Amino acid sequence: MDEDLIKEQLSNNLAFLGKDGIEKLRNSFVIIVGAGGVGSWAANMLIRSGVGKIRLIDFDQVSLSSLNRHATAVQGDVGTPKVLSMKRAFELIAPWCDIDARVDLFQEDNAEDLLSGNPDYVIDAIDNINTKLALLKFCYDHKLPVISSMGAGAKADPSRIQISDISETLEDPLARAVRRRIKKMGVDTGIEVVYSTEKPHHVRLLPLDETQAQEADEYSALPDFRSRILPVLGPLPAMFGMSMATFIVCKLADWPMDPLPIKLRDSLYLRLHRELTVREKRIDKSIETIALDRRDIGYVLEEIFRGKSVLSQSTHKVGLCRWKRTEPLSLQNVVVMTKGEMVKHDMLAPDADLREAYGDEVVDYVEAKFREEAEISRLR
Repeated sequence: MDEDLIKEQLSNNLAFLGKDGIEKLRNSFVIIVGAGGVGSWAANMLIRSGVGKIRLIDFDQVSLSSLNRHATAVQGDVGTPKVLSMKRAFELIAPWCDIDARVDLFQEDNAEDLLSGNPDYVIDAIDNINTKLALLKFCYDHKLPVISSMGAGAKADPSRIQISDISETLEDPLARAVRRRIKKMGVDTGIEVVYSTEKPHHVRLLPLDETQAQEADEYSALPDFRSRILPVLGPLPAMFGMSMATFIVCKLADWPMDPLPIKLRDSLYLRLHRELTVREKRIDKSIETIALDRRDIGYVLEEIFRGKSVLSQSTHKVGLCRWKRTEPLSLQNVVVMTKGEMVKHDMLAPDADLREAYGDEVVDYVEAKFREEAEISRLR
């Protein structure tokens, strides 16, 4: 395909990511393990965005029931391997893309071969929990960047979709099981996941047919949790896949991307607001209300400091406090710390030299965040 035509097809991404960003994408290599509703959409958007090489890995065939959520499959593909049907479709969309289709089941004994070639990213879109754990552990041990899809079955609310580290997930039963089991394998953090905080309501498992009932364990992602036969609303796995693709595109193109760990935390913001009010009254007993409201708390916590302590980058038991106690509380004089760190911060003299206490790196980081906040506030 003529280079000018390729540039024209990628012109919107070129305008967004810049010449260097597109060049990095076109030289990148991404492996997608699992070619169903999540993986097919992730792969679809990666090749449309300019990724130069992908490897598709899946042993399954297209079925009629998968057409409600698959990115490229049509009725004529039913009965053919998913990865081959995707390769045919992708060659029509992006003929310059190097597409390696493997009709294979990922297992520990073939991991070296299937994940060979120094991929820039690996996408885990696997249904089975044991296979998923094997893939994630292999990527972790071999320092391969990976992002994993949790459970999209029985979900319907797109506003609940999150991207976070596996250690920060909540509500998702599959994420909880993966988190607990992979921790026993020596992995606490370092794996990004896409998941949903939605609690499924009024959804029943689809019945197993006679053949499936004889091999019920094959349909279980968790004990007594038959995720493969949970009803799936087509757009949700597509959104999971597109979220993963967007994340990877930005990472590979060096576009700033730092997802919020958790949304929907109004109760947390209210608690942190109460705790900050108590802290401020200790400093000045005449204070009745503080300068920041609940929305400000959420804004500072999530948008400015991304839920992380300015000292340790920890997300565990964090709160807000003044940075410089000789200056009034404001959006440019409030930071996130853990509770233990706040106790030590309070023990410093009010006019203590913070550079001496915390070092140049921490103080420069905080001041940069305050400048960022000032710029955001100017545009709000």
